[in-house]
Amino acid sequence: MPRRTAAALGPVEAVGPPGGGGRPVRVLSVPSDHSYVQHLLDPDPVAEQGFVLLPDPPVPGAAPGVWWPHPGLDAAWVLEHAGEFDVVHVHFGTESKTVEELVEWLAALRRTRVPLVLTVHDISHPHLRDQTSYHEQLDVLVPAADALLTLTEGAADVVERRWGRRPQVVRHPHVVPLPLVGAPRPRHEGFRVGLHLKSLRTNLDPVPVIDPLREAVRRVEGARLHVHAHSELLDEDFGRYDPRVADALRTLEDDPVVEVHVQPRMSDPQLWDYLRCIDVSVLTYAWATHSGWVEACRDVGTWVLAPDVGHLLEQGGVLAWGRPDEPPSVDRLHDLLEVARDRRPQAISSKDRFDQRRLLAARHTEVYRQVIRERAGGARVVDGPWAGAAREDGPRRR
Repeated sequence: MPRRTAAALGPVEAVGPPGGGGRPVRVLSVPSDHSYVQHLLDPDPVAEQGFVLLPDPPVPGAAPGVWWPHPGLDAAWVLEHAGEFDVVHVHFGTESKTVEELVEWLAALRRTRVPLVLTVHDISHPHLRDQTSYHEQLDVLVPAADALLTLTEGAADVVERRWGRRPQVVRHPHVVPLPLVGAPRPRHEGFRVGLHLKSLRTNLDPVPVIDPLREAVRRVEGARLHVHAHSELLDEDFGRYDPRVADALRTLEDDPVVEVHVQPRMSDPQLWDYLRCIDVSVLTYAWATHSGWVEACRDVGTWVLAPDVGHLLEQGGVLAWGRPDEPPSVDRLHDLLEVARDRRPQAISSKDRFDQRRLLAARHTEVYRQVIRERAGGARVVDGPWAGAAREDGPRRR
């Protein structure tokens, strides 16, 4: 029988403001070990944190450091560990669950009176070609959440239109370590355009972009196209192997304006060095909502060249060529590359990001305390598919 402790229904006054005699809010973040999530904490080393991020529970059979599939999304795990956390905050990872499993999980949260905060990072999931199951999950999670967050006003508009609830908007924090944000960029000759295919994530569609991009680069004086790809892209046994991409990489090797680098996955420090040493990073997204890569480029002062997809333009530092479902023209890409060569993107400093993180930490602390107060304030109206399993408690739209 799962253990259900009295602490799960304990007094809300046990959680208090820093310096006010209460403890920080204990947040079970799904996940915790992710740069976005870690950068929601106050970066001031002497500040009293308003919340603490509990470590990701170990995943049976997984290597250390692997947080998925996250045990915190399992109903039985929630009941067994009730009383060990005050709030659940979901960021990523629900695609490992069925809608039915999420309904059971929501019922477990209601039974233990644990509020749910949901950040809608993705309206279109970057790792899924068929969005049906993911949108069905959002159909359950968005109405059930005690508080909703997202990263841009445009995404908030979409959520409001689809589900009748408007999330609070919290801007994406820095991705690159603070000491590197806004730091002087290494000097280099010429104009460097980077196209990183990584391991060909599902939402990348580079083939229609490659030929017009290299022709546009050819027109820019002193420009070179640097194409990076992980080694597995040339392995026919790799799950996302695409013969079109492999052929394109081989063809590019003979182009005098192109340098092709097929190598193992970069470490984070290597990736930051790469982004700091190019002038433009080209993203070949077929669909997207937000992008941590865009934020990393903002951190180091590198332009992003991408289709007008999702809400990347709101994030800043993006030059958009047009619709993602139409190949870009050489003329359009050339014009945008000339813009990027003539001026740097709007600068962002380490202090800007530091101050932003302090605001993000305060904002999240406020949200967590608010949902805890509301959850402790009494029963809610049951109006979701989980209602039969959560008789004493249910979600309230707000």
